Amino acid sequence: MDRNSVDWRGYWVAAPTPFDRSGALDEGAWRALLRMYLADGIHGILVNGTTGEWFAQTPAERRRVAEIAVEELGGRMPVVIGCTTYTAADTAELGGHAQAIGADGILSTPPPYAVPTPREIVAFYRDVAEAVDLPLMVYNWARGVVVEITADTAAELAAIERVAAIKDSTANRAQAMETLQRVVGQVRVFGGFINRPGLALLREIGGDGNIDGAGLGARFAVRFYEAFWAGDLPAARAAADAYTALMSRLINPDWSGRFGSPQAQIKAAMNLLGQPGGYPRRPLLPIEDPEALAALKGVLRESGL
Repeated sequence: MDRNSVDWRGYWVAAPTPFDRSGALDEGAWRALLRMYLADGIHGILVNGTTGEWFAQTPAERRRVAEIAVEELGGRMPVVIGCTTYTAADTAELGGHAQAIGADGILSTPPPYAVPTPREIVAFYRDVAEAVDLPLMVYNWARGVVVEITADTAAELAAIERVAAIKDSTANRAQAMETLQRVVGQVRVFGGFINRPGLALLREIGGDGNIDGAGLGARFAVRFYEAFWAGDLPAARAAADAYTALMSRLINPDWSGRFGSPQAQIKAAMNLLGQPGGYPRRPLLPIEDPEALAALKGVLRESGL
């Protein structure tokens, strides 16, 4: 299995999981959100990732969220299930469920909190790959797990059977470029391509897509990739500029939110837009400060949303 084993590309949403104000999973809002993404022309979806607040869900809830996603979107766009846990055995258990319900693939970071070495990271992914018969997306998320998957480690992971993609969410741009050059011929690479430098990388080196929390910039991001695929570079540049202008006002360079925790900020913005994002679940808290909400609303308005 390699990059040619899957057709994953374009603009994907890392979907938030809607909870109501009491903290209960809102299945109706979840189905409505998935249908909204389908109508928006999103190219793929990641469920139960960082944006999906996997860390605040029980295993049973994670399975239910995944089941609904496959029911709503299976066969219509790629559905990849986030299966991050603290051990390969628990990740493989969730991965086996994803396989059983017909998901297209699974994703995991290295084990959080454990701070594994490169050797241990490779062993972790080998264990998961041997246990689950689905394409595996590696997730480099140093902000959340405190370790970077370097280019050297990424090259080792790309050689593992079943590893078909990497979601490279490093804040280290030089490392991201090195990783892209090392592995893009073997696995799909999702990174930060929706900008002028990213467009140059796509043209000259390669790359496959972006996976972005909640899809607030979907209008611009979908347009970017479809213009790029059509060879319409002026339209791709314009879409990239609009996307960058929006996201730079919402997200800091280290991936933290400008107005609160990223998940809470995403859901606050979705509520302002009338979208079924719901509310964050503790330990995260909703953004309720009137000044912050007014500033967030201003960003959305000025971005044309």
